[in-house]
Amino acid sequence: MTILQSRSACYSPLHSPGGASAIHTVDTGADPMAEAVPKSSRKRGEDSHRSKAEAAADDRNAIDLGILGESVGFLLKRAQMAVFADFIETFAAVDLRPAQFSVLVIIGRNPGLKQSQVSAALNIKRTNFVPMLDLLEKRGLVARKLAAGDRRSHALHLTAEGSTLLAELQRLWADHERRICEQIGPDGRDQLLSLLGRMIASGSASASPFDVDEADAAPVKARATGQGGRKRG
Repeated sequence: MTILQSRSACYSPLHSPGGASAIHTVDTGADPMAEAVPKSSRKRGEDSHRSKAEAAADDRNAIDLGILGESVGFLLKRAQMAVFADFIETFAAVDLRPAQFSVLVIIGRNPGLKQSQVSAALNIKRTNFVPMLDLLEKRGLVARKLAAGDRRSHALHLTAEGSTLLAELQRLWADHERRICEQIGPDGRDQLLSLLGRMIASGSASASPFDVDEADAAPVKARATGQGGRKRG
């Protein structure tokens, strides 16, 4: 009864200006006030109730992370996974992963670099970098040319198709970065970039090349054969 009285007070527009009720009901055994409440309002109430119930369930199922909740490395990894998830979704249409994008950007900005220079700039092991570069070359995005002054090395250049794609990638990247900025704000983004830069600078001297991240490694291998086991040209 209390709920019905409360609903009646909230839905005063249901009454006519003269004060008489504008709703005429027939005694069918149904609650007339329940019928008077719009279905959309009842649905919002039900959704709100479910949201509270789900939130309570989440609280009950929450796991205590302990010191991991204060671990820079752990939280950086979780943040990276969230960023990569958005990146992969954004770049899915062009079939490109984060490390492949990084390679194209470096070569585009520094045409003529040797393979070893690009892999060093991205801190990727040669054993992982070479097959990734092979795939980009097969897709017609990168070309290997003999390096000037060193016939044993190859200089890397974007093809015309690679340059065209890079322009599109930069637009996709801008959308991706905008979504991140919406989460932490422009000032937060600037501060985060500054802090990450300091961490990278202080640790770069002792850092050793790493394997391509799991977000890149498995899909790169799959794309080498393409669908149906056929190699891409």
